Amino acid sequence: MADAAAIPEHALERLKGLRGEGRPGGIFTSDFSVNEFLLVRKAGFEPIGLCVGSCIYHLGFQMAGWTASQEMTVLSQAMYEARELAMSRMRSEASDMGADGVVGVRLTVKRMEWDSKVLEFVAIGTGIVHAKGHQGFKGPAGQAFTSDLSGQDFWTLLHAGYRPLELVMGSCVYHVAHQSVMKGLANTGRNVELTNFSQALYDAREIAMERMQQEAAQAGAEGVVGVDLHEGSHNWAPHIIEFFAVGTAVIPITTELDADAIPDPMLVLSVNS
Repeated sequence: MADAAAIPEHALERLKGLRGEGRPGGIFTSDFSVNEFLLVRKAGFEPIGLCVGSCIYHLGFQMAGWTASQEMTVLSQAMYEARELAMSRMRSEASDMGADGVVGVRLTVKRMEWDSKVLEFVAIGTGIVHAKGHQGFKGPAGQAFTSDLSGQDFWTLLHAGYRPLELVMGSCVYHVAHQSVMKGLANTGRNVELTNFSQALYDAREIAMERMQQEAAQAGAEGVVGVDLHEGSHNWAPHIIEFFAVGTAVIPITTELDADAIPDPMLVLSVNS
């Protein structure tokens, strides 16, 4: 976990102004919608403030063969480590503000214009605290739990007898082998599967998913909800792509959870589109 020195001075000053124990005159900040704010309150939690972690990272170099599909392990390690640094700094802010957890976590990656090998990684979410000082809602190491669930999904999960444990993720940067000139000519005008491409992308997705699953198992979770699988090239060389799997690891609040007692979820239809 990042130490306190990694948090900028202005961030520490901002945290001092948030609502908390001994600071009843402070304010809270959040990126909740009104409905999410009310549902988080209904679940017995109160928002404290936005937690932010940032990391600007220079990616190393790795050669890849023209005709060989392979994982770019240097880049895979860099993408994971940079995200974890941003996450750890976000958790440090959550700890400093006394949060029990962080919900609605978003992880973003942006390439810096001044160097194609420099990326900024940002983790941001809303720190919350149990209104009655409940001590059971913590992450695997006693730290604040993290989750990318929305305020509504967080309320629904608790209402069903589960709780978030930790945001888990897996990354795989993969080089997809080029197709030979003769193979390309042979496929001209034909409907045919490009098996080398299919196999490479299939393999890369499975590696990312497997790593996310391993993180959940190490955290002691029962499962992972809200899994999302992102794909991006980040303006790398052609045929290099990252697969990033992320979701929220969950466990039952009680060991005697009765599936029949779980309430039916409410049907919500969007009228915006």
